[in-house]
Amino acid sequence: MNYKPPFEITTTILNLVSQISETLGQLKNIEATITTPQLRKINRIRTLVGTLQIEGNTLDEERMTALLEGKRVLGTKQEITEAKGAIEAYNKLEILKYDSLDDLLEAHRILMDKLLNKAGSFRLANVGVGSKSGVVHVAPPYDLVPSLMSDLFTWLKETDIHPLIVSCVFHYEFEFIHPFEDGNGRVGRLWQTLILYHWKALFAYIPLESVVREKQDAYYEALEASGSMGKSTPFIEFMLGAILETLETTPQAIPQDTPQDDRLKKVLEFCSVPRSRKEIQAYVGMKDRKHFKEVVLDVLLADGYLEMTLPEKPQSPKQKYVEQKENYRKLHIKRKIK
Repeated sequence: MNYKPPFEITTTILNLVSQISETLGQLKNIEATITTPQLRKINRIRTLVGTLQIEGNTLDEERMTALLEGKRVLGTKQEITEAKGAIEAYNKLEILKYDSLDDLLEAHRILMDKLLNKAGSFRLANVGVGSKSGVVHVAPPYDLVPSLMSDLFTWLKETDIHPLIVSCVFHYEFEFIHPFEDGNGRVGRLWQTLILYHWKALFAYIPLESVVREKQDAYYEALEASGSMGKSTPFIEFMLGAILETLETTPQAIPQDTPQDDRLKKVLEFCSVPRSRKEIQAYVGMKDRKHFKEVVLDVLLADGYLEMTLPEKPQSPKQKYVEQKENYRKLHIKRKIK
């Protein structure tokens, strides 16, 4: 193997790999609960919205959920087409081969179908990658793309470097080559997730793309810093940090078979009189509003333990939530709020 992507393994990289491995070891004990259908759906939606919003798509989690459920969604034709392509591509995550260039071309075809005339084919023109400050990267000439991609996949197949690092290096090198007319960011993020999935299956249900979206400016800065340095080291450090944060913040719901969850009972007791979202969130001591909504409020509403005082106006600032006493007596509580 002659081709070796340039990068250094720094102390920061080694420490992040160690922390990620330790966190994965802790998650292993509850992996079955993280991969329940409900959480798989929640995290997949966050993944899809994250990777699309990085590219300027305005669809949010509510509309993505509706789209997945076959409902009509308000959005431009291009946004809906992009979303449908991303849904189909991520649905094939578990059957795509991470070391197959043909599979990568097929993934691009699926992602960009009806958006590009030659989806699934390498670009046939020279391109520059721009930012607010102008062109920040001139991609290699188009006629070199096939050989560069072949070299990259040969390295991917043969390298014995830790998969966490490999996934980051591949992501950066892929963006550097910029092999397609459009859709390079989406394919690069998909392929890093795919590499990680083939290392640890849990990554199929971890919304890394959502955290990258929250750190979008730093993501592009890391790409630019690596380009200026001529090696992917800054980008590896950034992406490993994003992976660690994703693992630490991914919602975890632990099912139980009996209504013995004291915390859940306390929430319902607290809502024996109508309470606002802010009041309930403060009561359970959760700082992240989005996390609270996903793993507490939405779950209790869906299972019929809580009901809205203004069901006809779900977004009303005067909305409050109250225990549904009849359902609470009848239903067998099966969730624990983490």
